[in-house]
Amino acid sequence: MSNRRHVAPSVASNSNSSHVANRSVPLFKRLLFPTAPASFELPPLLLNPSVSPEFNAELYDFIALALRAFVQPWWTKITRYDKEFLPIITNILTHVFRTLEDRLAKAHQRGDLAELVFRDIPVIITQHYRDFRFARSKLNSSYAAGGALSIPALFHASQSHMAVKPGGEIDLDYVRFLVDHILKTCLPTEDWDPETERVIVREIIVKIVAQDILGKITQPWFIEKMILDQLMNIPSTKPKVTTPHSNGFSTHTLLVFVLTLIQSISGVCLALVHAYRQLIVTMKEVNQHSGINETSLTPPPPEPPIPASHSPSVTVAIDPLLVTQTQTDHSALPLEPSISSSSVDPSSSGVPSSSSSEANYDTITDFPHDYATYIVVMLAEIFTTNSRYAGNTIMSTIGMATSQGVAGKWLDKFLPYLLTRTLSTSLMQTMTRTAKRTLFPNGYPAPPPIDPTLEEQAETRRKLVEFFDDNALAPLLLGPSPSDTISMALQPLETRECNVHLSMLLLDRILGVLMPELFDGT
Repeated sequence: MSNRRHVAPSVASNSNSSHVANRSVPLFKRLLFPTAPASFELPPLLLNPSVSPEFNAELYDFIALALRAFVQPWWTKITRYDKEFLPIITNILTHVFRTLEDRLAKAHQRGDLAELVFRDIPVIITQHYRDFRFARSKLNSSYAAGGALSIPALFHASQSHMAVKPGGEIDLDYVRFLVDHILKTCLPTEDWDPETERVIVREIIVKIVAQDILGKITQPWFIEKMILDQLMNIPSTKPKVTTPHSNGFSTHTLLVFVLTLIQSISGVCLALVHAYRQLIVTMKEVNQHSGINETSLTPPPPEPPIPASHSPSVTVAIDPLLVTQTQTDHSALPLEPSISSSSVDPSSSGVPSSSSSEANYDTITDFPHDYATYIVVMLAEIFTTNSRYAGNTIMSTIGMATSQGVAGKWLDKFLPYLLTRTLSTSLMQTMTRTAKRTLFPNGYPAPPPIDPTLEEQAETRRKLVEFFDDNALAPLLLGPSPSDTISMALQPLETRECNVHLSMLLLDRILGVLMPELFDGT
């Protein structure tokens, strides 16, 4: 009896110590590397040397949580003793991540990523707003079959897409073709050849992209809630209103007022000095990032003036969308954003086409990009500043200041530099950690969120529309009633069928940057 009393605690302590040891090992090591020793170092998931070990561990942890939630439950029903399936999937995902990372790095080196963010996306959004307002102007007219056609039908007629059906549904065969090409590019040959495995993976991705992701982000309430959340994160700049004391004038009150004024002036001066120093440092970093010296910021020789009656069809540096509309006839607007320069004859203009070889890339980059101009035109179209004198004056002044001379050339260097600083590994690590906490709050998938009711959607829209009512500077740009301007700006985003067109155009353009072979011959 005495031996049994001494043996039982030792067995219990050994089992408890094994459980504690298993808990101390991270989840991704237990699932993705089950046979690795305790001193095993994680292989890099990405090839970028600037990726920190913490970011690498976050990516592996996210993969392990996803595989445990969506793969392990049904795989353990087939076989409970096979531990090689999850490491094989991890190896495949490593190939996919590295291929996408390499293509993203090459797109950034070519300058395609900056043109996507600062040129193509603003052009597509601008054209979406113009086509929607053009379709709304035809409503209840003979152009709408005597008022029988709705805004989504008129919008589809002016901006048809082969992946979007007239009712606003996405053609799944189009998405399958895109996913097939991505898998063929990213997967190793031994994983691409088995048709069964390829079809299973493809259908899972198609379901996630076409139904879960696109089905959610095209909803008007989701877009409005996302915009409102971003605006709520902006710190408030409202000045604190202090009520004067009612005890009248005194020496103490005058002394406090003078000291407060001196403190405010000194604070403003220190802020200006700090802003000036930060501007100098930023300009040096921008010049180093662009591979030029500070002396290159001197203005170039003056170019011959362009006549006011020039035609946009013969102007290479100006996109047709950026021509100022002086007429109210929207039928003169182009129905499709002409992003590529294929419509311009290279031999006549002296500009190489977009399909030029890599050797001609330096020649293409010599031309001004006018990145800021596309953004200014997009904002002017969204908030309809051309219909108000003050707003039109402000946007025209900003447009002239950012598209001509030294300022425009410097912004063409500063915006890609800002994009490079924004897309840093620290940001990616933060996004991965946020996605992990959101999707797997307790280590397992969170219950699907419930769509807001109609009353909640109306309340979200009201808060968004009235967000700038208390801002003293808002009437200068948004007119005497900022809420009405914001309401008009939200209307092109409040039709799901039209948002599907916008999402598919953006998806095509993003894939065109990462997979340029998809658009060979177009």
